[in-house]
Amino acid sequence: MGVVIVIYLYPLLFLLNTALKSNTEFLVNPTGLVQAPQFGNFGDAWNQGNFSSYVLNSVLYTFVAAALGTIMSLMIGFPVARGYVKHPKVWQGLFASMLFLPNTLVTVFQLALRMNLYDTHLGYILIMASGVGVGPLLITGYLNSIPREIDEAAAMDGAGYLRYMFTFLPPLMMPVLSTTFILQAIGVWNDIILATILFTDQSKWPVTLGLFAFKGTYTSQWALLSAATLIVAAPLLIVYLFLQRYLVASVVGGAVKG
Repeated sequence: MGVVIVIYLYPLLFLLNTALKSNTEFLVNPTGLVQAPQFGNFGDAWNQGNFSSYVLNSVLYTFVAAALGTIMSLMIGFPVARGYVKHPKVWQGLFASMLFLPNTLVTVFQLALRMNLYDTHLGYILIMASGVGVGPLLITGYLNSIPREIDEAAAMDGAGYLRYMFTFLPPLMMPVLSTTFILQAIGVWNDIILATILFTDQSKWPVTLGLFAFKGTYTSQWALLSAATLIVAAPLLIVYLFLQRYLVASVVGGAVKG
C-alpha cells in the first residue's frame, strides 16, 4: 500500500513543487525542492490561461455529456443484464472489447463536419456523450445484484419499461450510476485532443485548451504550466473526495449477484 501511495502521490507532489517555483528557480534546479514558494503563480496562471472564460464551457460540456452518457449506459446495460436481447454474453464481450478500441479521430471529424456539428457546443457534447466507455459494463455487472423479483413486482403494479428503468432503478443503482457519471465526467473534463480538432472558435474552448497559453515555440513556462495543470485538475480531485464512497460501493455491489 505504501508503494502504491508513493506511485500515485509522487507525480502530484512533484507538480505542486514545480508550480510553486519561479521560472528562474526551475531552470536552475528543476527537480529540487522549492526554496521560495511563489503562490502568485496560481493567480498568474488563471489570468494568462484565460480560465475564467473557459471554465463555464467545461462545466457545461462535462455535466451535460456525462449525464447523457450515464443515461445511455443505463439504457444499453439494462436490457443486456436482464436478457431482453439475444446473446447477452456476446454484448457483454462487446462492451469489454470497446475499451480497447482506439479513437477514430478522422471519422469523428468527418461525421461532425457533414452533420453541421463542427465547431458547435451541441456537436462536442454529443460526441463526448457517445463515448460511454466502461459504463455499460459496470451497470450490467451491478444489475446482477438487484433481484428480478423487483422487476416483476413493478410490472404487476403497472410500471412500464421506461418508467421502471428511469424511476424505480436509479435509487437502487445510485452507487454505480454515480461511478459511471464520474468516469464519464473525467473523460470529458480532461479531453484536449477532440476539443482541439472540433473547435476553431476560442470562445467555445474547454478549460484544458487554456494550457496551450504556456507553451511557446522554443521554450515553455513550466512553473505556470504546472500551476495551470493543478487548477484544471482540482475540481475533479474535489469531486472524487466527496463521491469516493460511491465508487467503492459500485465495485462491491457489482461483484455480488443477488
